[in-house]
Parts: sequence; C-alpha cells; structure tokens
Amino acid sequence: MEFEVSSRIVMDVPINEAWHKLRDYSLAHHYVPGIIKTEITTAKKQGVGASRKVYQSETRAIDETITEWNEGRGFFLKLHQGEGGAPFPFEEAGFRYHLDDAGNDKTALTTSLMFTMRYGGIGRLLKSRVLNPVFKSTIRDVALSQKDYYESGIPVTPQRLKALRKQSR
Repeated sequence: MEFEVSSRIVMDVPINEAWHKLRDYSLAHHYVPGIIKTEITTAKKQGVGASRKVYQSETRAIDETITEWNEGRGFFLKLHQGEGGAPFPFEEAGFRYHLDDAGNDKTALTTSLMFTMRYGGIGRLLKSRVLNPVFKSTIRDVALSQKDYYESGIPVTPQRLKALRKQSR
C-alpha cells in the first residue's frame, strides 16, 4: 500500500498478557475510538480468515478480515465493505497491530493504518493536506486507548480519551 501512518507506545503489560488481549478479536469497541460494537462474522475467531464487523453506529459498520497473523506478535486487518472494496476515501486500506517486548514486563505496541487513496494525484493531495493530520491523530488515539484498556481493563470512553490525550503531551 502506498501510505502508512503509525503510532508506537509502551504499555505496562507483559507481552504475553498483551497478546492474550490483542488476539481476542471481539474487544475492539473497548479501545478503538468511535467503535460502539464488534461482531465476529465468521466461525473462525482468530487467525487468517477470521472476520468481524466494527460498528460506528447501529447501522454503519466496516468489515475487517485478518489477512496476516504473526502468533504472539500481531496481525493485519483488511478493511472492506462486504464483498466490495475499501471504505471511502480509500482504494485499499488495512490496519496492523504489532507487539514487541520492551523489557521489564513492558510491551511496545505499534498501531498502523496502511492505505492507498482513491483518485490518484487528487487523493494524494487530499491525504497530505487534509487527511494526514486526522489519520495521525486517530492512530495515536487508538494506541493511547489500547494502552489504557490493556493496563486497566476498563473500556475507554470519549471523556477518558480526552484525559489520556492531555496526559500524553
């Protein structure tokens, strides 16, 4: 894919515990801002081919399917609309979660949005001028929320995310 926006954060959680939470594909709504519900849509619950819908409202959802699985370390999700392609404004899009041992019972989490924009040059211009700051902020919010959820076990609310942003400055 043409572009990648990433955020890396260190969590006060041992890597085995972080992996146990990450591989539970049904928990995204506890730490991805704007997601209110997660529904597993395949019999397979993890690994390549597992798929879910993440809901932004009761009627608006995005499909995510695991296309790469690195046991104990992370996975890559292809974002799509049913059997169709990526959601607007993307030509292709995916999300990668990756864990590394950071020593002293800590884990480094890297969250990445990888994508190609629709509309060629116009899409690249839109990405660089308008969407890049939004993408960077969104990916950072996912990492902050995921860290907080993994450390506390408490789902992150919009109010909690606001406090996390202030603390991370």
